[in-house]
Amino acid sequence: MHCGMCLPTCPTYDETKLERHSPRGRISLMRAIADGELEVTKAFGEEMYYCLGCLACTTACPAGVDYPNLFETARAEIERRGVLDHPKRDFIRWSVVRVLFTRPRLLRLVGRLLWLWQASGGQWLFRRLGLNALLPANLRRLEPQSPKICTKFSHQLIRPVETPRVVRRRVAVLTGCVQDLAFSDINRATVDVLLANDCEVHTPPVQPCCGSLHAHNGDLESARLLARRQLDLFNPADFDAIISNANGCGSHLRAYGHLLHDDPVYAERAAEWSRKLRDIHEYLVEIGFRAPRAPAATSACAGDGCSVTYHESCHLCHGQKVSAQPRAVLRSLPGVEVRECAEAQWCCGSAGIYNITQPDTAARLQDRKVGHVLATGADVVATANPGCHLQLENGMKAAGREGAMQVRHPIALLAEAYRNEAAAD
Repeated sequence: MHCGMCLPTCPTYDETKLERHSPRGRISLMRAIADGELEVTKAFGEEMYYCLGCLACTTACPAGVDYPNLFETARAEIERRGVLDHPKRDFIRWSVVRVLFTRPRLLRLVGRLLWLWQASGGQWLFRRLGLNALLPANLRRLEPQSPKICTKFSHQLIRPVETPRVVRRRVAVLTGCVQDLAFSDINRATVDVLLANDCEVHTPPVQPCCGSLHAHNGDLESARLLARRQLDLFNPADFDAIISNANGCGSHLRAYGHLLHDDPVYAERAAEWSRKLRDIHEYLVEIGFRAPRAPAATSACAGDGCSVTYHESCHLCHGQKVSAQPRAVLRSLPGVEVRECAEAQWCCGSAGIYNITQPDTAARLQDRKVGHVLATGADVVATANPGCHLQLENGMKAAGREGAMQVRHPIALLAEAYRNEAAAD
């Protein structure tokens, strides 16, 4: 395809106006390599990693070009050829991608150490004394953006099986990695909302990473390994639906059928998994969820009413084509006014680890997003992805507007409303 309808939707093309930084330009480079006209080079590798992977181009494309598959295949070939190899990069990829995020118990141990560092006052003292100035430049920039780790992780808040008084459906809930450590309260809220809608909820206490980090960074071998581990843990035939509440994960989880399509043992199960994978908002609308009778009385929404704006995470609206359903959840909340945000579907710059690998472009996208969000004057900005959540909070802090607006998951607001309803009864 050469129509270029994707160009105005591409954040990196919008930044530079260079053809090679557009989906059309990147596909042309991939095609040239596939046809033997170009070699896989360092420049090609850097271009593919300059792409956010936000998938806005897939929404704009009239021909339905499968850019996500092209994108991940190109990155896998870059890693196979080793054109970006460097001792520092190789060590970080090995220690983080191949070790830390393939071992959930090790990840929780690291999370617990981070929590201890924060809860003990060590982080506060470290910053107060200005010791972060001694860190290398990259770490010095990233340290203030580190997420606050929850006191309790998902397995400490959620029993393996929770059953409502009336059971109409049986579902499994995926707790994620960052979501498990920094947003376990959202996982608890997800279970509460499903229970309130007559779903028996199964949440195994130790769950592997979904593999999205690996697939998006060219490590398809590890992505397939982690997909098999998920399928060993959850038999999709046992459930009416498999629920994800973290959008970057959900987009990848839907692709298990493609990822393992030629696996003689797992292909059929993976296809069934993809058929049953649902985003939590999508599933609630699908089953006709019950609107709460009480408002979600957060500290930002006290008084006569509350205004909420909604930032759409890229992998929910573009990757999973789920856009109206989160708004339906927000509009179901009594006393809530939903205010539309300009460029709600435009990437915030988080994009997995993009704000780490491409900090300058990510920061410009962050500023653009925060400006639009604050312009709504809403009390709360709702978003359904942990990366977006942190990017918005850190962006407001960088803009000197920390505390100007709460960042909440739509499902957390719905769970609050259900709890307030039960308390009133």
